[in-house]
Amino acid sequence: MTTTGRSATRRQMLAGTGALGVGIAFSGALSELFAGTAAAQGLGHTGYGPLVPDPKGLLDLPEGFRYRVLSREGDRLRSGEGKVPSNHDGMSAFAGREGRVHLVRNHENRADGKIPVPTIEGLTYDPAGKGGCTALTLDSRNHVLSERVAIAGTAVNCAGGPTPWGTWLTCEETEDKAGTNGYTKDHGFIFEVDPVDPRRTGAVPLTAMGRFQHEAIAVDPRRGVVYETEDAFEKPFGLFYRFLPKKPLGGRGSLRAGGRLQAMRVPGVPDLSTIQEIGAEFDDIEWVDVPDPQAAQTPIRFQDFGRGGITHAQKLEGCYWGGRSVYFVSSFARRSDGSTADHYGQIWRYDPERCRLTLVIVFGPDTDIQMPGESPDNICLAPSGGLMVCEDGNGTQHVYGVTRRGEVYAMARGRQNIGTPEEPEWGEFAGVTFSPDGDTMYVNCYTPGTTFAVTGPWRR
Repeated sequence: MTTTGRSATRRQMLAGTGALGVGIAFSGALSELFAGTAAAQGLGHTGYGPLVPDPKGLLDLPEGFRYRVLSREGDRLRSGEGKVPSNHDGMSAFAGREGRVHLVRNHENRADGKIPVPTIEGLTYDPAGKGGCTALTLDSRNHVLSERVAIAGTAVNCAGGPTPWGTWLTCEETEDKAGTNGYTKDHGFIFEVDPVDPRRTGAVPLTAMGRFQHEAIAVDPRRGVVYETEDAFEKPFGLFYRFLPKKPLGGRGSLRAGGRLQAMRVPGVPDLSTIQEIGAEFDDIEWVDVPDPQAAQTPIRFQDFGRGGITHAQKLEGCYWGGRSVYFVSSFARRSDGSTADHYGQIWRYDPERCRLTLVIVFGPDTDIQMPGESPDNICLAPSGGLMVCEDGNGTQHVYGVTRRGEVYAMARGRQNIGTPEEPEWGEFAGVTFSPDGDTMYVNCYTPGTTFAVTGPWRR
């Protein structure tokens, strides 16, 4: 292990946003985070100004920005297959012909999901599963041309990630086996979804990639290695994995050929929450074969990884590829839940060429204002040269921007109260992603399930 003291701390109040009582403290080496990425050439601005209250009571945005509601739970799917399912979560956008955009959207329905994904012959894994994905096709002006089921019969489809060959890997965040919660098949797998024609991928579990509480994935576009996060709810917490495919970068369906699943070990660090110094580096990263990827008897995080054990972390969530590295998020850590130390969110970078792990961002409380809990969650690189971060916590929910210089600003604020006037509660944001041309931000409100397209002066 080597540590370098690159702790450039920045704290910003979100003054002028109208988000009273909300603040974020930020520490990070942004130059490292965006080094070598296309986004690093962006503007790196300081935000777009205060949020303007939405007269329709859905989404507050800065002046000059506007939104279009693409889809809401309970509406009819344009395909006529049933209703738009509930619990909108992870999402990605893919380029189509003639300026079209294909969106693939997860539905994190558990066994008691309010509106299930309709079961469709040839696209259903387990008829008892209520989760899955829907796919939307948009024209160049974000008008919805089609909306249909992309995969059904899965469970707790949380996040996932795009592949270099233009498909979506949707992740089940559960370990329920057949016979649990009425399921007829084991769950906890990754499935590949073709955004243009879902029948080309069907509903086939990629079993070699492991059975655990999946959160998100990122694919190394040069080596084909797939990185996976595990959002385990109880101690021992989740692991950070890599999958070595037998057919790396083999295109649609190639992951069915199998491969090796490994988990990351940071020698001497059983829990990533103990690392608090920005710029801390570990050059002796080890990857250990998972004894039983199917977790037939024992969940993977409980399995025996031999001498030295394995490295865990609470709330491993977002995962994405940028430049030459993979980045992954630990949303928060709490001693009261069993973590070794507390934090309000970390972003880690793993450089496969150097086998080096670096802590590049830590979110935390300011001196007298607490950051809303359980942030960050879903995260993506923005065309402006920074990050967009979905908040998942208490109180009013936001999409926050983080510039390359470390400033934090509110990009959007949800206004849909799913509680009562006396005890308000707002649905979290999820699935933030940008159109291939960078002109539109797509984002979901988890509940009531709503998909927004946000346009405006992004490159200002």
